[in-house]
This record gives sequence, structure tokens and C-alpha cells, in this order.
Amino acid sequence: MSSSTTPTNPTLVNIGTHSLALYAHGPEPSSSKDPVVMFVSGVASSSLVWAAVTRLLSPSLRSYTYDRSGYGSAELSPLAPSAENIALELSRLIEKAPIENPIIIVGHSWAGVLVREFVALTGNGPHIAGLVLVDANQETSLQVLNVLDADLQAIFVGVEWLSAQGLKAEHKLTQEEWDAFVSDEATEKFKLQGEKEENEYARSFETLQNKELGKTQTLLGEKPVYVIGGMRSRDWNGLYKAGVEKGNGTKEQRSYAREMIRTADKKSEGLMKGHLRLSTKGKLVFAHESGHFVQLSQPDIVVSGVKWVLDEIQSSSS
Repeated sequence: MSSSTTPTNPTLVNIGTHSLALYAHGPEPSSSKDPVVMFVSGVASSSLVWAAVTRLLSPSLRSYTYDRSGYGSAELSPLAPSAENIALELSRLIEKAPIENPIIIVGHSWAGVLVREFVALTGNGPHIAGLVLVDANQETSLQVLNVLDADLQAIFVGVEWLSAQGLKAEHKLTQEEWDAFVSDEATEKFKLQGEKEENEYARSFETLQNKELGKTQTLLGEKPVYVIGGMRSRDWNGLYKAGVEKGNGTKEQRSYAREMIRTADKKSEGLMKGHLRLSTKGKLVFAHESGHFVQLSQPDIVVSGVKWVLDEIQSSSS
């Protein structure tokens, strides 16, 4: 296991319009054919959310996290942070860094949409080795499990989410990693960029759906796809309890929220199974002791996903 701490001294990569901050973990690959890992965070989420995972990866494996536009050490982008533009900037980061080895992309939450936009933009070429999707979204996620539902959010408003979801107590970060993660998300720079991304969030699903990628059978062919589902009801139950304690919501809104919570995991399971259509080679597991942020509460499951993808790649090439 690696003993790395929170990343410092990023490489600022000029992507033509501005610079993004790239953090390397682990040694340089010994061969240009060896897969490397790229972690992609969800909407309004720090790259430091991956700290436990990068620490637990094999010490011989090269992986990368990055601050996308407007976060951390990255500069502001002249483009709005739509899913399409974030995918474009990721492709430029990979090109300009350069990262020439095939990449296993590990994406959480909204990154399910970002990854699909990345594939739509760059194609299913040799630059993509496989995927690990961590409780990730797809085109129809908001139609099936609408986290933006106004009545649900009326219960959750003003709730301190890290505590309510149990992450403050259950996370597997070191104290140093946790302090860095919390401090990063508390900065004004982070909050401003997070608001920009949240403004683009809902429409990104419709934009992706209009591309009709689902009509392409197995978008990634035989490339391995490992899907991890979290228990959304864990998060929502905690947020609901904290919201009710604050007096949030009408009687009708609370009743509606309880019904959403009751059906959340079943609906989420269907969405997670949908990711398996990306490839002829996939595996689905559930992190039963985690909510949405599996990488914080059960990082070992994400590490197992990366290992499974690596093993599948090796098996197919031998």
C-alpha cells in the first residue's frame, strides 16, 4: 500500500486557454502500454475526495487527480462548466500533460455524465483502457432518481451534509487528508465554481441524452467496466432526520420525501445496471455500508474496482 499524503506541488498544465492543476501519484509507468488511472470528481466536488483511494492503490501504479477549472490551483476557464466543456478540457489536459498511456477513468457521481461526454468527444480509442464508475450518473438519472426534486430539497435545506450523511464519522481519510478536503471545499473560490457547475448540472443530462449514445451497442466494446453502487437511502435518511430536526418541510413534503427514500435504492440499482450496457465485459458491486460517497467511506471497494479492471486488461492481452 502507498503511504502518500495529500498532494502538493501540482503540475500546472496549459491547455491553450488556461491552466489546470495535475497531481501525479505513484511512479512513472515502466512501459507506454501500462495503464494509468485518472480520477474524475462529481459536481462541486474536490479532487481531494480521492485521497484515501490513491493512498491505498498499489504503490507501483501511476494515477492522477486534477483540479478542474476554477478549483484548487487551477485557473478559471473562459468556458461555462458544462459537461461537454469539462470533457473537452479533460481531453486537452491529457493531450498537453501529456499522458500517453492508456487510461482507466475512475468517475464519481456526475462524472458518469462527464465520462460519456469524453467518449462522445474523443471516441473509443486506445487512450481509454477501462472504467470504474462510483455511484455514477447516466443520461436518465434525473428522470429516475431526481436529487434536485424541490420537495426533497425543502427537507434538506440548510443541513450540514458531511455530518448528516455520516461521512464526518465514517470517512477513511487520515486527519491530514480530511482537513485538506474540508478546507478546500470551504474556500470562496471553490464555492463560486461549485455554483457555476450546479447551474449547468440539470441541462447536462438532456444534452447527453440528445446524443443518443445508448443506441450504440456497447459504447466501449470489450473494455472492462466496473460499476459500484452506493446506498442512496443512507444519505437521504440522515439528511431527512437532520432536516426534520431543523423543522424543515411541510407534512406533505415530509411524506413525499419518505416515499422517495423508500424507493431510492431500488431505483439506483436499475441505474447502476444500466452502466453495464457500456461494455460486453462488466461487473456490478454494491457498497452496502456507504451512501453516495463510496470513495470516502469504503475506498477499498474503489481500489478493488481498479484492480479488477487491470486484471481484465492483463487477461485479454495475454
